[in-house]
Amino acid sequence: MKILFISLLISTLISLSLSAELCNGHDKKVLLQIKKDFGNPYLLASWKSDTDCCSAWYQVECDSKTHRIISLNIFAGDLPGQIPASVGDLPYLQTLDFHKLTNLTGPIQPTISKLTNLKFLRLNWLNLTGSVPEFLGQLKNLTFLDLSFNSLSGTIPSSLSLLPNLGALHLDRNKLTGSIPESFGYFQGQIPSLYLSHNQISGTIPKSLGKLDFGVLDFSRNKLEGDVSFLLGLNKSTQMIDLSRNLLEFNLSKVVFPTGLTNFDINHNKIYGSIPEQMTQLNLQLLNVSYNRLCGQIPVGGKLQSFDYTNYFHNWCLCGAPLPSCK
Repeated sequence: MKILFISLLISTLISLSLSAELCNGHDKKVLLQIKKDFGNPYLLASWKSDTDCCSAWYQVECDSKTHRIISLNIFAGDLPGQIPASVGDLPYLQTLDFHKLTNLTGPIQPTISKLTNLKFLRLNWLNLTGSVPEFLGQLKNLTFLDLSFNSLSGTIPSSLSLLPNLGALHLDRNKLTGSIPESFGYFQGQIPSLYLSHNQISGTIPKSLGKLDFGVLDFSRNKLEGDVSFLLGLNKSTQMIDLSRNLLEFNLSKVVFPTGLTNFDINHNKIYGSIPEQMTQLNLQLLNVSYNRLCGQIPVGGKLQSFDYTNYFHNWCLCGAPLPSCK
C-alpha cells in the first residue's frame, strides 16, 4: 500500500511538472540552439532544457496567452561570435534587443528578415560590420530601429523609407558613406526622428526632406555640404536639429525657425549672415553657433544671453553679449 502511494505521488509530481511547462516546444528548441551557437555562455546560464523558458529563463518573454516567445533581450555581457541564424526561427518575436555585447561581431543576420512581427530592433554597442541591409525595409511593423555604435559601412539603403510605423531611426556612430537617400523625404505614415551623426555621409541633404515635418534631426559630424535652411520653417514642429561639424554653407539671416525649436546646434560649419531676431522668441535649451562665419550683433532677449560665450565664439564678426560689445 505504501509503495503504491509513493508511486502515485511520484506520478502526480511528474504530471504537475509537465503541465507547468508553458514554453512552446519549437521556440524552446530554437532558444537552446541560439545558446549552443553562442558557445553556451554564462550570460545564458538560466536557459536549461529541464526548466520552463516562460517562467525560469532570463532575457526572454512569452506572450501571456499563446506562450510564444515575443521578446529576446540580451545585454551587457560577454557574448562572443556572430548573431546566430536561428534568431530568424522565432516567428512571433516582437522585440530583438542585443545591446552592449562587445564581442558580438559579423554582419546583421539575413534571417532577421523572416521576423515580420518585429516592432523593436536594437543591435547597438556591438562590433557589427558589413552594410545596413536592404531587407530591413520589409519589416513593416518596426516602430524603432537602432543600429548605432557599430562598424557598419557602405551606404544607407533607401528601402528604410518604406517602414510606415517607424518612430526613430538610429544609424549614428558607424562608418557609413555616400549620401542621405532621396527617399527619406517620402516616409509614409509615421515620420521618424533621424539620427545619422558620427559617420562619413557626404553630399547635399536632399530637398525632399524639406517636405516632411521631422521632430528630431541629428546629422552632426559628417561631411554634408550646401544649404539646409529648407529643413526649417514656421510650419514645422521640429524640436531638435544638430548639424554641427559638417561643411554646410548658407545664410542664417534668412532662416525662419519653428516656434517649438528647443535645440539648435550648427557649430563648426561655414554658415554666414547674422542671428535672426526671431531667435529671441524661442524657448531654447541648447544653442551653439560657434566656429562659423557669422557677423552682426547678437539680438537681445529671450534665451540668447543665457548661453556661454563659447556657444558664439570663433565667428567672423559676431558681437554683443555674451561676446564683447559691438564697436
